[in-house]
Amino acid sequence: MIKKLIRRILGKKNPPPANTEPVVLGPKEHGIDLQLVSANAIRVTEGLQQAGYKAFLVGGAVRDLLLGIKPKDFDVATNATPEQIKKLFRRAFIIGRRFQIVHVMFGQDLIEVTTFRGTTSDDAPKDAHGRVLRDNTFGEQHEDAVRRDFTINAMYYDPATQQVLDYHGGIADIRSRTLRMIGVPEARYREDPVRLLRVVRFAAKLKFNIDVATREPIKVMAPLVNNVPAARVFDEMLKLLLSGHALACLQQLRKEGLHHGLLPLLDVVLEQPLGEKFVRLALASTDERVRQGKPVSPGFLFAALLWHQVVEKWKAYEAAGEHSLPALHQAADDVLDAQTDKLALQRKIAADMRDIWAMQPRFDRRVGKSPYKLLENLRFRAGYDFLLLRCASGEIDAELGEWWTEFQDADGPGREALLARKAKKPGEEAAAPRKRRRRSGGRGKSAEGGAPAGGQAGPTGE
Repeated sequence: MIKKLIRRILGKKNPPPANTEPVVLGPKEHGIDLQLVSANAIRVTEGLQQAGYKAFLVGGAVRDLLLGIKPKDFDVATNATPEQIKKLFRRAFIIGRRFQIVHVMFGQDLIEVTTFRGTTSDDAPKDAHGRVLRDNTFGEQHEDAVRRDFTINAMYYDPATQQVLDYHGGIADIRSRTLRMIGVPEARYREDPVRLLRVVRFAAKLKFNIDVATREPIKVMAPLVNNVPAARVFDEMLKLLLSGHALACLQQLRKEGLHHGLLPLLDVVLEQPLGEKFVRLALASTDERVRQGKPVSPGFLFAALLWHQVVEKWKAYEAAGEHSLPALHQAADDVLDAQTDKLALQRKIAADMRDIWAMQPRFDRRVGKSPYKLLENLRFRAGYDFLLLRCASGEIDAELGEWWTEFQDADGPGREALLARKAKKPGEEAAAPRKRRRRSGGRGKSAEGGAPAGGQAGPTGE
């Protein structure tokens, strides 16, 4: 009871400043290139303004425009209510429980529209740690600016007048490359602990310095992330990993002491020579694909991040006497179970991870029809790319990856020659008959002891 009272007192002390009059900057002062603005975002602001409402681009889109970067997403803020917004656009959908927003769709393009938020009321539902659970309080534009997290995200841009409204010195912070929280950082982190992760993502992505007052509470308040719904943590982690600066973000997470509750044991993996190299290669590859505008599979990325935890448990089960494939599946189960509580991994992503992991032992079987069957697997490319990462990190012999590269590119006679060359290697001619004898004990059984032939995909297709 006393702790709650102290938290209430701290929450009311030193409220965020309510700057009611913004600094207004014209095109020559801010230098935004209107060509970088989405045509659909302009359609939304124009539609709202023509109906008599205020409407501005806001948040990360304005920040990126000021930095000369073409934004990936555009958010609009307005004084129209969600119901009023919905009436103006044919494909508009109200979503959200904590705070209602409207998604306006133009084909596959989504513009997120929010009503100006007012100051959080004292009786807004909160959990025991002070996190706001639901708050649909609407307000004025200057109040909305106070509610935003960082100064660089609290600026508004009107495409019609090409003016930027800056309530909290965001322009100055962009020019000095400083990430600064609006208001009292401790209170803002307590309201929404996801801001602890956003600080890291923005600092790493933008290469900004974190303001001292904004940074100081992070390590102490890091445990608050454990009280955030797992689905929200997963969404934020996905944004972090697909930011194009994933490696820098994870390094920043470790630096700020935020990594422990998100990817358990990841810090241990990064301290092991093979694990660290493997993760660095995977993240570097992901960052490069993002920068090139290529698609990235979340399943592949998480499979790479957690692979060495799987390998560790896999070896432990084998050492305890378990056969190789069942040991691998049990190891995968253990790792995924540990992560599900923290990150709410979607079923499809978890299935993709299992497919990639379960495919790895099959690359070792380069005799008979096994390689041909593996090539037909729908997930072959993902498994093959994963294999190359293992080779590049030094986990396994590079010869295995080179062989599969040649095999998939070769024609029929070329593939037969590769199989014959593999069979003639010293020591393997003796190994092959043993596998054939084990298969003869029962039709449809694999050499690894009990799994159906080609059935490694079975457990991954749940």
